[in-house]
Amino acid sequence: MPINILMPALSPTMEKGNLAKWLKKEGDKVQSGDVIAEIETDKATMEVEAVDEGTLAKILVPEGTQDVAVNDVIAVLAGDGEDVKAAGAASAAPKAPPAAAAPKPATPPSASSTDAPAARASGDQTRSAAPSPRAEEGVKAPVSKGEAARTNGHGRIFSSPLARRLAKDAGIELGRITGSGPHGRVIARDVEQAKSGKGLKAPAAAPSGAPSIAPSMSDQQIRALFEEGSYEVIPHDGMRRTIAQRLTASVQTVPHFYLTMDCDIGKLLAAREEINAAAPKDKEKKPAYKLSVNDFVIKAMAIALQRIPNCNVSWTEGGMLKHKHSDIGVAVAMPGGLITPIIRKAETKSLSTISSEMKDFAARARARKLKPEEYQGGTTAVSNLGMYGIKDFTAVINPPHATILAVGTSEERAVVREGSIVAAHIMSVTLSCDHRAVDGALGAELIGAFKMLIENPVMMMV
Repeated sequence: MPINILMPALSPTMEKGNLAKWLKKEGDKVQSGDVIAEIETDKATMEVEAVDEGTLAKILVPEGTQDVAVNDVIAVLAGDGEDVKAAGAASAAPKAPPAAAAPKPATPPSASSTDAPAARASGDQTRSAAPSPRAEEGVKAPVSKGEAARTNGHGRIFSSPLARRLAKDAGIELGRITGSGPHGRVIARDVEQAKSGKGLKAPAAAPSGAPSIAPSMSDQQIRALFEEGSYEVIPHDGMRRTIAQRLTASVQTVPHFYLTMDCDIGKLLAAREEINAAAPKDKEKKPAYKLSVNDFVIKAMAIALQRIPNCNVSWTEGGMLKHKHSDIGVAVAMPGGLITPIIRKAETKSLSTISSEMKDFAARARARKLKPEEYQGGTTAVSNLGMYGIKDFTAVINPPHATILAVGTSEERAVVREGSIVAAHIMSVTLSCDHRAVDGALGAELIGAFKMLIENPVMMMV
């Protein structure tokens, strides 16, 4: 029986992707684990592996196609001993309507929907190169008379699995989201809009005069402020949209506060120069490693979190997640945006290992070759703009992190030591904290621990 190959969900927030390249052609034999295609997401280009064996009978989505919805059928695989031509022809045949899991009359989702398709009555098997959500289930919630159409009058709010997962991660009650799918079904797009306050109903217990987020200006209103022809419209790509959504949600839902300290990194610069000079060299006289100031920053932040473990946390509505290891995300600029690869268990790694990993991450990030597990998660992040000459700045927390450290440039400044004015290499750092998880005094302890380590780098070695 033909096996449908679906557009895989390569990350929890992925809704669409671009089918960049097919690495197999129709008629090719496919083994489980074979790389069959390359998919571009908003963050990276990733290889997709087959999970079944057979012959590629029909490619339904040609390479170069953009905005292919997760769980759309992209190809058909004929199993062993199956007629390849018949399997390919069957893929173009009309499918039976979806099984009755929703009230009649039911309208099947369109091919461009970002939600998982309902189970088909035709009996075709369906496979995806990544785990796909289960068929739609109802979520219990109180129902008003005006909501009867989209809840079937029985308290079931119809929504896609992806929408439910996104709503749960964002801490938004599903019943407060206005659905735009068939029969008022809540889909992933509705949740993303709800994060910025659009299409979000007020809680039932909220007073009538409760403030709400003011709507932003429409595209037409903004364009009307400028002379026609005086600007160029550059469409947003997936990465820019994701950055906008996540950071907007962060500043609107995470109560930030900021702590700044000046760090004397004279000892660090001297140690760095000495370590780099002593690095072993290969036959071409190329050093095995070359440490940067940022490598010391990552290590110092990792150890500081271990010393102040109550800051190594993530906020959830159900309880605080207290992490055992320091997984440090490091912001890397790339064309069209930025990405934050993560140094896992950074407190256990040497400076040379951290340096090597960061060089590899930075190169693959700019080529969009990072895997989702290499940039998702983490317990905090570092954003360094010192190489641009920025003295100090504040960074926006990237949930589920509770902190982020913004690092400025090091410069010679006049300081007073034992009553005398001397020159010192000073670097300003600013710690952004999520006040739900980290209080002021606790945040001060963390940045104080960082300052002690960065000013005395020998303490990172013990």
